[in-house]
Amino acid sequence: MYSQSDYYDAEYDDYPAQDSYDEYELQNNYYQTNTIPEVVKNFLLYLYESIQKCDVYNIQNLYENSFPKLSETYFEKKEWPDEKEVAELVDKDDLFMTLYKELYFRHIHARIQGGPQFEQRVASFYNYCEFFNIIFLQKPEDLELPDIWLWELVDEFVYQFQNYTQYRARLSDKTDDEIEKLAEPSNTRVWNILCLLNVLHSLVDMSNIKQQLEATAKGEDPNSVAGEHGSLSLYKMLGYFSLVGLLRVHSLLGDYHLAIKILEPIDISKKSQYTLVPACQISTSYYVGFAYMMMRRYSDAIRTFTSILLYIQRTKQLYISRSYQNDQINKQTEQMYHLLAICLVLHPQCIDESIQQMLREKNYNDNMYKMQCGDLEVFRNFFIFACPKFVSPCPPPFDAQDDYVKEPLEHQTQVFIDEVKQQLELPTIRSYLKLYTTLPLSKLASFMDKNERNGERDHDRAVAKLSTQLLCFKHKMNNVVCTKGSGLEGKFQSGSELDFYIDNNMIHIADTKVSHRYGDFFIRKILKFEDLNRRLKKVYP
Repeated sequence: MYSQSDYYDAEYDDYPAQDSYDEYELQNNYYQTNTIPEVVKNFLLYLYESIQKCDVYNIQNLYENSFPKLSETYFEKKEWPDEKEVAELVDKDDLFMTLYKELYFRHIHARIQGGPQFEQRVASFYNYCEFFNIIFLQKPEDLELPDIWLWELVDEFVYQFQNYTQYRARLSDKTDDEIEKLAEPSNTRVWNILCLLNVLHSLVDMSNIKQQLEATAKGEDPNSVAGEHGSLSLYKMLGYFSLVGLLRVHSLLGDYHLAIKILEPIDISKKSQYTLVPACQISTSYYVGFAYMMMRRYSDAIRTFTSILLYIQRTKQLYISRSYQNDQINKQTEQMYHLLAICLVLHPQCIDESIQQMLREKNYNDNMYKMQCGDLEVFRNFFIFACPKFVSPCPPPFDAQDDYVKEPLEHQTQVFIDEVKQQLELPTIRSYLKLYTTLPLSKLASFMDKNERNGERDHDRAVAKLSTQLLCFKHKMNNVVCTKGSGLEGKFQSGSELDFYIDNNMIHIADTKVSHRYGDFFIRKILKFEDLNRRLKKVYP
């Protein structure tokens, strides 16, 4: 069990935060001293008053609607007002200014062409340190923020770590002065992986969110184990979102086993109060499904992807009007369709008809056919598009002038392609086995290796090769499938629609595919039609 002292005190107290802020203040070209438009002043004052009064409804409206609209209207390609100007409006309130700067730096990362400057990245990091100082040390009982802001705060915290790590690994486009700044001892601890993990684990521990989730799963009262901090909504939700943040971090680092393990207290298949933020639920399913795929648990990955894609189909109207959420959700949705297509090629099985229809409408069938035929380039392209943007936890050697930003992606891609290469012949073997109930081993070997049929030695080699491939077929079609409880535990189950055994050089094939139950499908449609008819009669009697 991690304690707050293990993760927080040793990492943050000795950071030279003030020096970095002073350096940042001297960079006048990064702050714009413009007169604040009146409508923006009103927004800031109203947001300040709402935070002071803990008016979560107004805060959420200002955050979700007003802030994006003002950003688009007044600050499409420039920064929000300088913090000094804003501080004069709100009497230099430390808590509000910390929250404002979080929005300020987030806007720079999202909207400013060319991305943030180095000093802005450093200042954003120390602003997060200041916010977590308030959370960890001051216990702001009078602070309440909407769940969507808390989720995006944690999500942005992880994103800026990822963005900085990639920025740091790209050395070829940097001057000697920039590389010298990156190599400074004080800056090597900025956006450090240990500090990121410290914060997220500390939030999990302070909120007792694991204990609360376990109590909820047992039907007990979570408040009985919530503790002093966990009883407050702020800490409770930050703890939950930190679990998802840790899932993402470990996926970015390529540790898929730990990524699933960290999420053990959460049953993502069930609805709860924590699933009210669609972006959080979608992000959780994306990283869980990807981790399952990389662990070769294709059945669990397919189940995870199809479940969340069905959820997106049903609930899209809830967030379609919010462009800043919609863009991210659309991207992750497209990535999950690509990953689902890969999983279905490697591990064919029946899925929901509406998802199957979407795959056809998006013209995935041609690429899926190419992957079934062994086109590694299509596999590679699908994987690179759909995978997370991996990072290395270690800084690169700053005395080199090379780019190291692609190394983690290339490594994970090669791991995936090596797994695919082991299964290249399986679709062809499956297609032949479907045509027969019994088949001589030598005959199938001749089908599979036509170029080696001329000599006896070549024929024996082809039979031996086929025997290895058949063993591979048996092995790859057996996956650990999660039944209940831990996401890591499960039972070995065969996902193949046919089974076979070999006796006296003869392959005996049995079709284990369960026939479609068309009756259930039509009954569901009839009931849905009757329900629609009843509702129409109420509206138009």
